[in-house]
Amino acid sequence: MQDEIHPQTPDSSDQPRNGLDRTIFKVGNLLSLLFLFTVAISFYEVLMRYVFNAPTIWVHETASFLGGCLFVYGGIYALATNKHVRVVLIYDIVSDTTRRWLNVFHHIMGLIFSGLLSWAAYQMVQDSWFTPFGDVRLETSGSAWDPAFPALVKGMIFMTLCIMFVQFSLHLIQELNGLRKRDNV
Repeated sequence: MQDEIHPQTPDSSDQPRNGLDRTIFKVGNLLSLLFLFTVAISFYEVLMRYVFNAPTIWVHETASFLGGCLFVYGGIYALATNKHVRVVLIYDIVSDTTRRWLNVFHHIMGLIFSGLLSWAAYQMVQDSWFTPFGDVRLETSGSAWDPAFPALVKGMIFMTLCIMFVQFSLHLIQELNGLRKRDNV
C-alpha cells in the first residue's frame, strides 16, 4: 500500500515515474552512445592534425554540436530519473508529507521556469530558422564548413524545454494524486 501512496520509495527514487519518463530514460541511454562517437571523431581529428598534418574542418563543430545537444537532453533525463539538484540537507530531514509539499512547490516552480524558457526558446528558434519574411533559412555557423548547427541546437533547446514542461505537469499531477490518496487513507 505504501508504494501506491508514495511511488518514490527510497529504493525506486531514481526510476522513471511515468511513460514519458521511461521513454526519455531509454532514448537517453541510446543517445549516450553519441559520446563515444564524439570521442572517436575527436581522436580522428587529433590523428589527422598532428600525425598527418591534414586537419579537418568538420570535427570541432560536429563534436560541439553533439555535446551541446546531449547536454540539453541531460536536463530532461535528470528530471525523468529524479537526479535533479535539490537541497538534500533540508529535503532529507523533513517528513514524507512535507517532502511531498516541497515536491509540489518544486513542480510548480519548474512549470513556470520551463514555460517561460520555452517561450524564450521559441523566439530564438523563430529568429534562427526563419527570415523576416517567413522563408525557412536555418542559421549557420559562418565557418568554412558552415553547417546549420546553431539553428539545430536552438531547436533542440526548444524541444527539450517543451518536453520538460510536460514532465513537470505530469509529476505535479502524480504528486497531487499521491497527497490526495494519503489524505483519503
